[in-house]
Amino acid sequence: MITALLFGVLLLLLLLGVPVAFAILATSLCYLLLAPGVKPFIAIQQFSGGLESFPLLAVPLFILAGVIMSHSGIAERIVGFANTLVGHTRGGLAQVNVLNSVVMGGMSGSANADAAMDSRVLVPQMVKHGYGRDFSGAVSAASSLLAVLIPPSIVLILYGLQANVSIGDLFMGGLLPAAVMAISMSLTVFFVAKRRGYQPTALRPPTASAVFKSTGRAFWALMMPVLLLVGLRIGVFTPTELSAVAVVYTLVIGMLIYRTVKVRDLGPLLSEATKTTGMVLLIIGAASAFGYVIRAERVPQVIAEAMLSITEDKWMLLIIINVMLLVLGMLIEPASLIILATPILAPLAVEIGVDPVHFGIIVALNLAIGGITPPVGTILFTVMSITGSRLGALVRELGPFYLCLIVALAIVVAVPALSTLLPSLT
Repeated sequence: MITALLFGVLLLLLLLGVPVAFAILATSLCYLLLAPGVKPFIAIQQFSGGLESFPLLAVPLFILAGVIMSHSGIAERIVGFANTLVGHTRGGLAQVNVLNSVVMGGMSGSANADAAMDSRVLVPQMVKHGYGRDFSGAVSAASSLLAVLIPPSIVLILYGLQANVSIGDLFMGGLLPAAVMAISMSLTVFFVAKRRGYQPTALRPPTASAVFKSTGRAFWALMMPVLLLVGLRIGVFTPTELSAVAVVYTLVIGMLIYRTVKVRDLGPLLSEATKTTGMVLLIIGAASAFGYVIRAERVPQVIAEAMLSITEDKWMLLIIINVMLLVLGMLIEPASLIILATPILAPLAVEIGVDPVHFGIIVALNLAIGGITPPVGTILFTVMSITGSRLGALVRELGPFYLCLIVALAIVVAVPALSTLLPSLT
C-alpha cells in the first residue's frame, strides 16, 4: 500500500507540472516521514551520497564541452562537410541534417544540444530552400536522437553508473544501433522528399577535390569524436578523463584554431553550462534518495516477480519492458527516467538472460523516442522554441520518423549482436 501510494504521489506531482527533481524528492520525503523506524535525514544522506561519484564528473564536463562547441563555429563547419557529401541526394538539406547529427552526436553527447544546434543552423537554410518549417523541425528533432547512442552519450553514462556496466562497452555498443537508426532516418527522408518534390542542393555527386577541401575545413572538428573514442578504447583515459579532454579540445579549437571563442566569452559559456549541470545533478541527487525508497520497499524484486508470473519467455518480457519504457518515456524526462528505471529493470534483464550492454542500448533508444513524443518530449519543446513550430504540426510531420524509429528499435532488440559485437572485439 505504501509503495502504491508513493508512486501515486509521484505521478500526481508530475501531472501537476512540479519539476521532476522536486517531485521525486518530495515523494521520498513522504515515505521517510510515514515509514516506521526511518529517519527523515536519510533523504539528505542519500541525496548527497548519490552525487559523490567520481565517474559522475563526466556529466558536467561533457555539458560544458557541448556548450563551447555550439558557440565555436564547429557546427557550421560540420554542416558544410555534410552538405558536400550528401547534398546531391534526394532531399539534400534534410539528408545533411541527419548526417550532421551523426557527427555532432559524437561531440555533444546530448540530444537536446544537437536538436538546438540543428534548429538554429539548418532549419533556416532548409526553409530558404523550400522545405516546410515543420518538416525541417521534425528532421532536426528525430535526427538528434542519434546523440543518445553515439559516444559520449550522457544517457549511456548515466545508465552505466546506475547499472554498474562498463561505460566504454556501452559507448562501443551504441555505434551499430546508431548506424541502423541513421540509415532508417535517411531512407525516411528520401521517401518523404521524393513524394513532396524536395530537390537536392547540388546537381551532381561531389568530386574528390571538393570532398578533400571540405574535409580540410572541418578536419579539427571531425577529429574530436575519433580522438575521444580511440583514446577511450586503447586505455589512454577513462570516461571521466575523456570528458576533461573534450573540454580542453573544444577550447583549443574555438580559441586557437578557429578563433571564434574569445576570453570574454568564457564567463557566459560557463554560466550556461552551470545552469544545465545544476538541473541534471539536482535530478540525480533526488533520484538517489528515491532509489533508497525503491530498495527499501523491494520494488525491483516485486516488479520482477510480477512480470515473471505473466510469462518467463525472454522475448515476451522484452516486449513488455519496451512498451512500458515507451509509455513512461512520454511522461518523464529521459535522464530522470533512466535513473529511476535502471535499478528496477537492469536486474530483471540479467535474470532473463539479456546482456547488460544490449539492455542498456534498448533502454536508451526507448527513452530517446520518448524525448520527441508528447506530452513531456523535451526535444520537441526545444525545437519548437527555436523554430516557432506548433506542437500539433510538428508531431504530424514526425509521423514517418516515429515509424522508422520503432522499426529500428525492433531490429536492435531482435539482433543482440548489433550491441554486443564491437564491445566483444575490444
